[in-house]
Amino acid sequence: MKWRLSDRVLSFDQPIAAGIVNVTTDSMFEGARSGTAEQAVRDGLALVEAGFEMLDVGAVAARNGPPVPPDVEAVALVPTIEGLAGGGVPISADTFSVAVARQALEAGAVAINDISGGGEEMFELVAETGCGYVLMHIEGPPRVDRSHREYGDVVEHLKSWLGGRIELARKLGVAKEQIAIDPGLDFDLTTEQNLEILRRLPELRALGLPLYVSLSRKDFIGALLAGSWEERLPAKQREWGTVAAIALAVRGGADVLRIHDRSSLQAVRVAGRIVRSTRSHA
Repeated sequence: MKWRLSDRVLSFDQPIAAGIVNVTTDSMFEGARSGTAEQAVRDGLALVEAGFEMLDVGAVAARNGPPVPPDVEAVALVPTIEGLAGGGVPISADTFSVAVARQALEAGAVAINDISGGGEEMFELVAETGCGYVLMHIEGPPRVDRSHREYGDVVEHLKSWLGGRIELARKLGVAKEQIAIDPGLDFDLTTEQNLEILRRLPELRALGLPLYVSLSRKDFIGALLAGSWEERLPAKQREWGTVAAIALAVRGGADVLRIHDRSSLQAVRVAGRIVRSTRSHA
């Protein structure tokens, strides 16, 4: 399995940890709110020093809220990417704005992490630039509150939905090797649907693309730990639940894990060596 970015190809003999850098003051986890571009660069470089192999940089929180104008997003995102682009690891831009994505790629990003599920204009940009692209399952606009849907067999639904979006992207010139797929945990999904997806991650690999899993400190983990969605633990209390989920996601075939913490980085490293080690042992 390989993932082609603008200037390199990632292979997955071992899973890759993508460190989260948020140039925001309102992201769901207060421990990952850098606030300014200058602080975000410092925080991102610290993640690289800690051993993260990739950085995912965003300037708009995924949480529900009013639209953020592209020029406001770009003012925070672009200088952060410029400051991190020489840090020695690939940078993905977490944005669903085509205009901002273009600026981010010009600033040094080599992939776009798009939580909108993609559209023709974004696919055309990805085809034009040759960047990597994370295609995430979501069935409605980001940052809008919606009721959860019943999917029947949620994994079969994801395979069909992702397959349709991949087909559209390919028709618009995106190479298959540019695409990684993200099941979109917590987006329009119930706790039980999230768990079913995680149990059956290997089935998503049937699409033949790298599997990008973003589950760090998410709400469903807080709900599991508290015993209910309504009383779910806050993000700051979900670290070790995240570690458990990360290890099992690696066991299920995740290739890129988007994470906040060094504890989760250790989980990626150890689980990856257990699951994917090719060395012989006496």
